[in-house]
Amino acid sequence: MSTPLHITISEKLRHQIAVGEYQSGDRLPSEHQLMETFGVSRITARQAVANLVSQGLAIAYRGKGVFVTPQKKVTYSLTSPLVFLEEDMTRQGVAFSFENLAFEVIVAPANVAVEMGIPQQSEVYLQKKLLRMDGAAGAVDISYLIAELGQRFAPQLKFQMTFPTLAQNGIFLDRLDATIECTHADYDLSTYLEVPLGHALMVYRYIAYSRDQQPVMHGATISRADRFGYSLSTQIGG
Repeated sequence: MSTPLHITISEKLRHQIAVGEYQSGDRLPSEHQLMETFGVSRITARQAVANLVSQGLAIAYRGKGVFVTPQKKVTYSLTSPLVFLEEDMTRQGVAFSFENLAFEVIVAPANVAVEMGIPQQSEVYLQKKLLRMDGAAGAVDISYLIAELGQRFAPQLKFQMTFPTLAQNGIFLDRLDATIECTHADYDLSTYLEVPLGHALMVYRYIAYSRDQQPVMHGATISRADRFGYSLSTQIGG
């Protein structure tokens, strides 16, 4: 089965963006130019452009054309001991900010209760934050904090990230158990992260433990891999 022409065209343009022939902010060929270059119809040329837009590689401005989306990927270092996200972004010269999407008391989802070792139907504080790096939406952090801590530090948690807030109040974390996997954007995530519905996203799932080995928070940071990733340096014993 042959590859549709609009895919062939968009893949060629995607490759040209990847190798730097088109830089961030550069104007891409117009529909008319694509029609002439590839000998295709306007519908095919338009679909090729739409493919790039849906992948987040290009943005269309009415009356101006289609331009390569500015790409700036930041990487959070998973060091030991843990460096807080805000600190790491500051070190890299990245302006970090977040928007509170939800902060409320709920009954812990069954899987969260099991993984945190708390009784079913326990109340927890649901936090949902949209994380921005240099103004661009990079990730959504969804976490469940044990009710006692959520209630004590609620005023601060509405304006600060959780780990630094706990540390400032003498609640120090001993360890973080985490996994990295993949998910796909539902309607809310596609809206927050500006990606198509079903777009592949990276998930960093974690459970944070206090120094007395009690789980205090269960969370997942869901990110656009083209904007926000992770790095890890591991020492190999000899």
